[in-house]
Parts: sequence; C-alpha cells; structure tokens
Amino acid sequence: MNSGPLRVLEIYGDSADFGRIHGIECKAMIREYLDERLGLSGDAGWAGRSAGAETVLALADQTLVHHHDYSPSLYEEMLALAEAAGITPAEAVVVGGFTDLVDLVRAHDGWAPIEDDCTAVIDPDNGVFAQTWDMHATAGEYVLMLKLDPVSGPAAVVQTTAGCLGQIGMNEAGIGIGINNLTSIGKPGVTWPFVVRKVLEQTDLDAAIDAVATADLAGGHNYLVIGPDGAGANIEAMPGTIDVTRVTETPFVHTNHCLDLGTSLEEGERTPEHVASSDERLERGTELAQDLDGFFSDPSIARRASSPADVATCGAVVIRPREKRLDSVWGIPGDNPWESFCL
Repeated sequence: MNSGPLRVLEIYGDSADFGRIHGIECKAMIREYLDERLGLSGDAGWAGRSAGAETVLALADQTLVHHHDYSPSLYEEMLALAEAAGITPAEAVVVGGFTDLVDLVRAHDGWAPIEDDCTAVIDPDNGVFAQTWDMHATAGEYVLMLKLDPVSGPAAVVQTTAGCLGQIGMNEAGIGIGINNLTSIGKPGVTWPFVVRKVLEQTDLDAAIDAVATADLAGGHNYLVIGPDGAGANIEAMPGTIDVTRVTETPFVHTNHCLDLGTSLEEGERTPEHVASSDERLERGTELAQDLDGFFSDPSIARRASSPADVATCGAVVIRPREKRLDSVWGIPGDNPWESFCL
C-alpha cells in the first residue's frame, strides 16, 4: 500500500466541474481501481458468492435512478466524472460505492466472510470526531483529499479515493461526517458516498441528520455526524431500518456491528472472527475515546495487512469542527505525519 504526503485535488465550480476535473485528473487511477473493485464485488470472499462483472454492473445500473432522485446535482457530478474518466455511470457506482454493491450481490444468495472495516468515535465534550478508514489493503493506493469550493453552498474538505465522490469530510459550516461499514442484505438504492456528500451540503446538524434519514439506501452503513458545537449523532442506517442516537455528552464509539436491536435484525451473517474483531475494537475504542494517541496506536484499531487481500487501515481522520479543522493521514497513523486542512 502506498502512503506518504497526501495527494490534494482542489476544485472550484459547479457539479459538472467537480466531476469533470476529478475524472480528468484521476483517470488512470479510477480505471485501475474500477478493475480491482469489479473483481472484488463479485468475489465469493467478499460477497459470499461469485458474480461476473456483467452481474455486478447490472445491479449497479439498477441504482442509478435512486441516485438521481436523491440528489440530481451529485448525480450530475458522477456522470461528469464517469465521462471524463472513460467509464460508464454504473461503473462509477461500483468504484465509489463498492461495499454497497457487495450488499447487493449478497442479496442474490450470499453472506460476508470478509467485510470488517473502520473504528470511529464522537467525543462531544472535546468537540472531536475521529476514525480509521479500513478497507482491502490495495485500496490504499488510491487515497486522496478533495478541497471543494462550490459556486453555491459550503466549501468542504473530503478524504476519499479516486473516483469516489466522498468518504469522510467536513464543511465550512462545521458539519463533519464519517462512516463505519455494516453488513446488510442490499437492494437497489443510494450508495453511501452520495449520503456523505449530501451531508456536507448542509449547514446545521438537524439538516445533516435528515440527509441520512431520507436516503433510500442500497446497503448498510453507520454514519457519524458532528455539528459545529461538537454535539453529534450516530446513525445506524440499513436499507429498511434506521436508528438515530444523539451524542451530546459521553463519547460514543462505533465499529462494524449494529448496536440497535431494530437495525441488527437486518444484519447479514458474519464470521465469529469478524464478530470478535468488531467487539474488541468497540471495547478498546471506548477505553481510548479521549486519548487519540492511544486510539490510533492500538494495533486492533490501526490495522496492518499481512497480504494485499487483507483488510488494513488505509487512512485516518480527526475532525475538530469548533476549529474548522480536519487532520488526515495517508496509511497507518504514526507511519506518516498528520496533515491539517482548515476551512
């Protein structure tokens, strides 16, 4: 996995400009990443059954109308990105919303022996959100930062990967968002990068929560939203069920399993090893929630890969909305210095 000083892409303009510039500047990476993710989306190790690229793309194609209906402007951005990178709109869904495509493939007769990603904490007392971004180790090759300055709406800084509209970020109104993956049985709907970016278009916490709650989702994710005063919300959002927990005093940690009974009823089957990993990281993260140095140096939270197929920490983010500051690192925290982005 590559790591080092973060690659930063600064974009000014409207939705079409954002997609076109992203697609042009990252064309080679996007096409490489697409090939990798198309293979993994239909890999039995990730989705529980083997599926050819044509099956994965047919499922992705079924999500397009949902993306358009959820956010026409973000849909326009995705189409412009796809055209500039020389890929189809369905392929753009795969390269950005990979884990939701895995959920869709799983819905056709599978379970998830591998999925297991990310540890996150909201600490409202200190006004901090922090998380690792864990994924198949090869995804670390494609990490970059987007600095978005739209014609209208708040500017934002977003940690993402080539071809993905957004993964973790903060806007100039002090709204921040991060994610944990949840294992679900998917359906045609909106993939999670669209939700992340729509949250970053909002200027208050209630509107940010509503942007998640109103999404007709393709797959399961946990969204952690923090507002400008440090208070936040943890949102377990499955394709059919959602649970919102306000976080106003005590630190709240989340890993890769549902904590709410209602959302847990939608969870797909997970191996005992991955259940144990998520439970262990939840326990360790809770112990270290107000000690970020300890949090990011714990080997169960910041994870190294022994092979390219392993899940590993490909990056990490700390958001301090009271300071309008996002700190990010490419790869394992401690291997490279944190870099600060202010709005």
